[in-house]
Amino acid sequence: MRFGGSTCRAIRRYFLVVIAITLVPLALVYVVRYDSIYRIKGYEYVNESHVPVLPEESVHTLSPNDVERIEKRMERRRKLLQEKCSEFGLDVVGNDTWHKPNAWEFLVNKKYHIIWCNVFKAASSSWMFNFNVLAGYSPEFLQRTKEVFLNLARERYPRVSIEQLREAQNDSITFMIARHPFERLLSAYRDKLVFAIPHSYHDKLGRRIVRKYRSKNLDMNSPKYPTFPEFVRWLLDQIKHGNVQMDMHFVSSTMFCTPCVINFDVIMKFDTLDEDQMYLINKTGLTRVIAPEWRNAGKGKNTQELLQSFYSKLSPKELHGLYQYYKYDFELFNYSATSYFNLVQENGT
Repeated sequence: MRFGGSTCRAIRRYFLVVIAITLVPLALVYVVRYDSIYRIKGYEYVNESHVPVLPEESVHTLSPNDVERIEKRMERRRKLLQEKCSEFGLDVVGNDTWHKPNAWEFLVNKKYHIIWCNVFKAASSSWMFNFNVLAGYSPEFLQRTKEVFLNLARERYPRVSIEQLREAQNDSITFMIARHPFERLLSAYRDKLVFAIPHSYHDKLGRRIVRKYRSKNLDMNSPKYPTFPEFVRWLLDQIKHGNVQMDMHFVSSTMFCTPCVINFDVIMKFDTLDEDQMYLINKTGLTRVIAPEWRNAGKGKNTQELLQSFYSKLSPKELHGLYQYYKYDFELFNYSATSYFNLVQENGT
C-alpha cells in the first residue's frame, strides 16, 4: 500500500502530537520532583538578597552595659594572646605547623562577613549548625538530616588560601572558641571512642588502640573501647613520633587555628559561651538570622566529676606529657592545669 506525501506528513504529525502528549506530563513530574528534592536538601530556592528572619521571641539582645563589659573581656583576651604569642615566639611566621598560618580549616561567609575557625569539641556542633543556616540550609532540614554538618558546610564554604582569608578579613569579623584543653580532650575521647559509631573510623581506631596498648592481664570484662589511659598512651606516642595532626578532634587549638599569625577579632570561651555568643551575634548584626544555642550539651555527671574520674587514672608522667603538648593552649587562652596535677599526686598514680 502506498501513501501520498500529504498522508505521510499527517501520520508524522499525529505521532509527534501523541509523543508530546505523553512526554509533557512526564516532564512536569520530573520538574516537580526535582524541585522537591532541591527544597528537601535545604537549599534556599530564592534570590540572593533573601535574609531569613527569626521570630521576635527568639531574638536575644544585650544591654549596652553588658556589651561594654564583654567588649572589655574580649580586649583582655586579645591582649593576653598577643603577649603570649610574642613570649613564645609564635607570632613569627615559619614553615613548621606551629608557625605556618593554617587557613585550611576556616569557614568564610562573605555574605554575612563572618569567619570562623572551627575548633572541634568547643561548641563546634552549635556553630556548625549556625554556619549552615547562614549558608542557606533551612533549620528544618538541618534538624532532620542524617548528613554530617561539616560535609554540608564544605559544599558551601570552599577551603581558602591564606591570601584569600586575609582579603576576606578586611570587612569581616573573625572568631574562634577556646576550651580548657583537658576538658576538650576528655569530651573528644568520650564522643569519638567511648561512644563511637559502629564500624566508623573512630570505632576502628579504638580497636587498634586496644590491640596495641591493652595489657594481656586486664580483666576480660574490660570495655571494647580504649580506656582513657590507653587512649592517652596512644596519643602521646602519636605526638612523640611527630604525628601531631593525628585527628582534628585531638589536635592542639593553637596548631589548628594558628591565632598568633592570623588575627582574631573575637575569642569566645566555652566557660562564658552563653554571653560570648550573644555578644558575637549582636556585633555581627545577625540577631534576626541565627539564635544563640548550645547543641550536644553534656548530660549526666557534671564536668568536674567526669574530669576527676578520668584524669585520676593517669600517671604524673602521662599528665605531664599531655600538658607539654597542649601548653600553648593553656598559656594563650589563660587556662590552668594545677588542679589536675594535684589530683594525680593525691591519688599516688
